[in-house]
Amino acid sequence: MGRILQFSDIHFGCEHKHACAAALDYAHATAPDLILITGDITQQGLPVEFEAAGRWIAGMPDPRFVVVGNHDVPYWSLFARVFNPWKAFERATGHPAHDHQFLSPNLMVRGVVTARGWQARANWSKGVIDLDQTRKAATALRDAPPGALRILACHHPLVEMIGAPMTGEVKRGEVAARIFAEAGVDLITTGHVHVPFALPITLGDHCSYAVGCGTLSHRERGSPPSFNRIEWDADHITVTAMAWSGRHFEPDQTWKLPRRQDTRRTSTAPDPEDAGPTKKAAV
Repeated sequence: MGRILQFSDIHFGCEHKHACAAALDYAHATAPDLILITGDITQQGLPVEFEAAGRWIAGMPDPRFVVVGNHDVPYWSLFARVFNPWKAFERATGHPAHDHQFLSPNLMVRGVVTARGWQARANWSKGVIDLDQTRKAATALRDAPPGALRILACHHPLVEMIGAPMTGEVKRGEVAARIFAEAGVDLITTGHVHVPFALPITLGDHCSYAVGCGTLSHRERGSPPSFNRIEWDADHITVTAMAWSGRHFEPDQTWKLPRRQDTRRTSTAPDPEDAGPTKKAAV
C-alpha cells in the first residue's frame, strides 16, 4: 500500500560519503511515496555544511519532507541562535521549520520542532516540545483521510528508549506523546540517538509507535550507518533498518507492527464476521 524511506542525522561535515551516495541510489531505485528526513542534516550549522546537505536533499526523489534538528543551528553564532535559529535550514532545504505538512490519499505527515537554538538549561542539544504546537499537529492528523497512515515527525524521541546510547530528555515529551496517541497517530518518527528502533508507546490504545532512525554519519553509537524503510498495508506497518555493509545497504532489523483499525468508514472498519488478530480489540 505504501513505502517511506526515513533518513536522519546525516551530519554533513562528518557524513559517511559512500553511505550517503549509496542512499541516494537506493532511494531512486525504490521509488518511495515519501522521503522523510528527521533532522540533524549538518554537524555545526556551517554554511558549507548546509550547502552540501541541500545538494544531497535536492538529489533525492520527490516528494520530500524535512524537519529540523538540534545540530541545524548556527553553532558559532549566538545572535543567530537566539533571534533566527532556523533561517539557514529553511534556505538550504526549502522546507519551513514550523507547521510543515505532507498530505496524500494514503499518507499524512506533520512536523513539530523539538530542537531549540537556546534554552534555559546547560545542555541545549536536549529536546523541548510546545504543547500548543502539539495540539495543532494532533488535530490536523486526527482529520487525515480515512485509512491514511498518520505520522508525526520530529527530531528528538518523545519517550525514552531503554538501552539507547543517549537520551532526548524532551520537556513535556510524554504529555505530547499521549496527545498524539489519543489523536490516533500511527507513528512518531525521530532521530537524535543514532540507532534504529520501533517500539509501542504505552499510552492510549498502545497502537501508536515510536520509530527511531540511525545515522548516515561517522558519529556511530554502536550501530552501522543506516536508514529506515517503512512499509504499510491495511493491517500492519513494517519497519526495516537498512544497514551499511561497507559496500551497499541490506536489511538488518525488522519490526512488524499491528496497525490501528480506522472505524470511520465502512471500507476501513473491522469486519465483525472476520476479526483478525489486529482487529479483535476494535470489535
